[in-house]
Amino acid sequence: MSERELARRWRTDRQIDLRAQLGPLLRGTGDPTWALDASGGFWRTSLTPAGPGVERLWVDRGSQEVVQRSFGPGADWLCDRLPTLLGSDDDPTGFVPPPALRQTASTHRDWRVGRTGLVLEALLPAILEQKVTGKEAWLGWRTLVNTFGTPAPAPSGAPPNLKVMPAPPVWTSIPSWEWHRASVDKARAVTAMAAARHANSIEEITHARAVIANERLRQIPGVGIWTTAEVAQRALGDSDAVSYRDYHLAKHIVYTLTGEQAGTDERLAQVLQPYAGHRYRIQRLVELGRHGMPRRGPRMTVQDMRKF
Repeated sequence: MSERELARRWRTDRQIDLRAQLGPLLRGTGDPTWALDASGGFWRTSLTPAGPGVERLWVDRGSQEVVQRSFGPGADWLCDRLPTLLGSDDDPTGFVPPPALRQTASTHRDWRVGRTGLVLEALLPAILEQKVTGKEAWLGWRTLVNTFGTPAPAPSGAPPNLKVMPAPPVWTSIPSWEWHRASVDKARAVTAMAAARHANSIEEITHARAVIANERLRQIPGVGIWTTAEVAQRALGDSDAVSYRDYHLAKHIVYTLTGEQAGTDERLAQVLQPYAGHRYRIQRLVELGRHGMPRRGPRMTVQDMRKF
């Protein structure tokens, strides 16, 4: 049983789709910080400023309220954060979707850019996802959290095996062979440990302006433009942060909006310029609507570092 349990009901005029709202926070199949129970409740763990916590979220369709139960030392913090997690701070005023996304924008008209307020929680898995396939990155995250994370402060009857991500001192002490076993190469391991060593100063950017937050993150060796955007989208609720230098993204968005099949980051920047202030909104609508170029070529090869 957890040390502490709190409950909250949050009412909003929006019809909340938890799968759409929380989807960007899931790090692949088998993410040990996540679970979906038989009743449709979403369970998530977090290492909050107050300590480890776990929350269960579901939507009461009768009252249109989001119902939250939170547990552990971080329970109060998670309850306070609920509205911003679900996008209460996001303002889509002035956003007019391009013709190709109008139907998707209508279907997901109540989706908003959420903000977790936890920078390291977004940064570390993003580092593991740098320059590798999603499956390879998720293997690393899953292995490291299962090995070095702590059991979630969940109540009896909760989904089993939920873990809270390791604390910063744990990340910095992971030996080289454990990174290797998790299929994480030396470059990503070094970057992740550097991020963990600067955890306190990193978390201070939560309320910084986007340009300042970007600059602070880029000071960590090995953190580039793609990684900072991934963090800004999740931790800071930045509706304008685009994941440039993604392996597929430019091709999918450019194709969706223009029909062109040779999308580059340079062309993506041109296409998105009219939507400045809402460019991540475009990216997320493309993801939600599963738009993009048809898959014709071979998938990127997953290199299992454990074999080397």
